[in-house]
Amino acid sequence: MDRLQRVLGIFDENLETIARELELYTRVEDTRILLEGEDPNALIGAEVVKSLLSIIEAGENIDKSTLLYCINLAREGHASDIEGVMRGVVAVTSRGKPVKCKTVGQKNYVDAVKKNTVTFGVGPAGTGKTYLAVCLAVAAYKGKQVEKIILTRPAVEAGEKLGFLPGDLQTKVDPYLRPLYDALQELFGLETYGKLMEKGVIEVAPLAYMRGRTLSNAFVILDEAQNATREQMKMFLTRLGEGSKMVVTGDMTQTDLPEGKSSGLKHAVTILKNVEDVAVCMLTDADVVRHPLVTRIVRAYEREEARRNKGERK
Repeated sequence: MDRLQRVLGIFDENLETIARELELYTRVEDTRILLEGEDPNALIGAEVVKSLLSIIEAGENIDKSTLLYCINLAREGHASDIEGVMRGVVAVTSRGKPVKCKTVGQKNYVDAVKKNTVTFGVGPAGTGKTYLAVCLAVAAYKGKQVEKIILTRPAVEAGEKLGFLPGDLQTKVDPYLRPLYDALQELFGLETYGKLMEKGVIEVAPLAYMRGRTLSNAFVILDEAQNATREQMKMFLTRLGEGSKMVVTGDMTQTDLPEGKSSGLKHAVTILKNVEDVAVCMLTDADVVRHPLVTRIVRAYEREEARRNKGERK
């Protein structure tokens, strides 16, 4: 009965969503869910319910975005993939909460990072690119696979000039690095995070600070890489030292580079995609795990971008 209630959701909202999305008639008898409708929608609905049970048995909660994702997977004939996604813990927060993948794309991304020395995670906002990379970095440090965690971003302004902000350069770039600080504090805890920062075990710095260094025995993350130029990207990738792992994340649709400057991320993905020990993971709007509205916003911008590109070609 407990499992049934969790599958149904509050006031049966999960069941109502399944019925609406798949055009089914649904009802509940004792502990059974009955689905009636045209083929193959009824069978797809049954697969969705099985997926929800897998999620519950893995100890996870079902929210609206998760439910819609399960429905889309079932429509594509991949409903059983959700079981693999739910297996395994990427990291554990300072409060003991396990961090798990929520989509197939995220699982493939995490597996790629574990398997390869350099991994590119490319996709829209809300796909967990940065957060999962930081989780993997923390797990690698706690597992004594690396000695340092280095997080970096290009200090490119998005509409506001750095020169107008008060303070020294580090103070000026801190707002750009805030998402990285937040993730580290959640995973290590505020006190441990502070101590590791003081010891230099965790280093958070602008991309320009990487020049001339060799980064050995470190887990290195370049975030917002779409704002790195070709020269900066080459500089960063050639900092790789012995015993290190690199993850490069970015969204090629959100470049803040000045006009005339091409994105180093786009260039690197193109020329390195077939290089051994380098993985390129393309996440999509199906992997967005924020509010469901984020997915709709991402798709609207993608449609507008496609229309603009089509107009330019004409």
